[in-house]
Amino acid sequence: MLPLGRSPTGRSGVPPPPALPPGALPPINGAMKTAANPASEPVPADIAKMSFEEALKELEDIVRALEQGKGKLDESVAAYARGAALKSHCEAKLAQASARIESIQIAAGRATAAPFDAS
Repeated sequence: MLPLGRSPTGRSGVPPPPALPPGALPPINGAMKTAANPASEPVPADIAKMSFEEALKELEDIVRALEQGKGKLDESVAAYARGAALKSHCEAKLAQASARIESIQIAAGRATAAPFDAS
């Protein structure tokens, strides 16, 4: 069986899609998203004010509710979107903390700044 879009000669007549940059996810509705910035919209103001712990708690609550699958479709989609914004906020907070730890290591007189390793 031939892959979709391929002729028996191996040519489809359609050029292959461009290579994605490192960390990039496939485009959705024409918008390129990266692993570093998966949300295409800015984080809502109420989420931006949250601490890491508050955002993580709400994200966990949303995941639990979605896993139960009892909500209406529109409510579930809205909850998923809020969860994506909370995830983005948590990732940003972790990146900030990592950068602060790295700068503390530099300030402490280390010759090189190694990325923070939590393990």
